[in-house]
Amino acid sequence: MGDHFERDAPGMHTSDTIDYGVVVRGEMTLELDDGAKVHLRQGDCIVQNGTRHRWRNPLSEPCLMAFISIGGQRS
Repeated sequence: MGDHFERDAPGMHTSDTIDYGVVVRGEMTLELDDGAKVHLRQGDCIVQNGTRHRWRNPLSEPCLMAFISIGGQRS
């Protein structure tokens, strides 16, 4: 996974997967490459379809998320 991260934009990355994620505990912010931010709280779900993004924890306490990733190929 580390080879998918970008030096000029720390944490920003893409993957050739469809990712289903849920916040199990805490809060998380999803940042997209167009500057959009989605704040997620416990119980919130997100679907990432190979978009360029990064994750940030806005709190001082840990966040626990669970993901299922389904492999894909870019056309």
